Amino acid sequence: MTGHCLCGAVQVEATHDGAPKLRACHCDMCRRHGSGPFFSINARVLSVAGPAQSYRSSDWAERGFCGTCGSTLWYGTVADGVRHLSAGLFDNAGGGTLAVEFFADACPQGYALAGSQKKLTTQETIALFAPREEIDQ
Repeated sequence: MTGHCLCGAVQVEATHDGAPKLRACHCDMCRRHGSGPFFSINARVLSVAGPAQSYRSSDWAERGFCGTCGSTLWYGTVADGVRHLSAGLFDNAGGGTLAVEFFADACPQGYALAGSQKKLTTQETIALFAPREEIDQ
């Protein structure tokens, strides 16, 4: 799969196993960053070219963006270096279907995503992504 940001300055190449799956995150940071849920796709990053920058948004995460147009590129976990690419980089969201919602209990009352996808609570989501020492505090 190939994709790009709004202005085209950042080009992304990625691959995925099987059918692409989309994930939505309703955490406060994602909603503040993009004014709604962050949609990512289960793709493995092969390359990112162009003026990509990142912002360390928490102890365990970073958010990538285009240095020219500001488009969201990824949510990354710092401990393992994995980048969860923005589904919007790819035409038709890479043809993916919604598989899971993170921080589902934090979804604002003003909208809801239709479907029978898995919905993880804040506690379940943090258990997946936060370093063990963060959870134990």
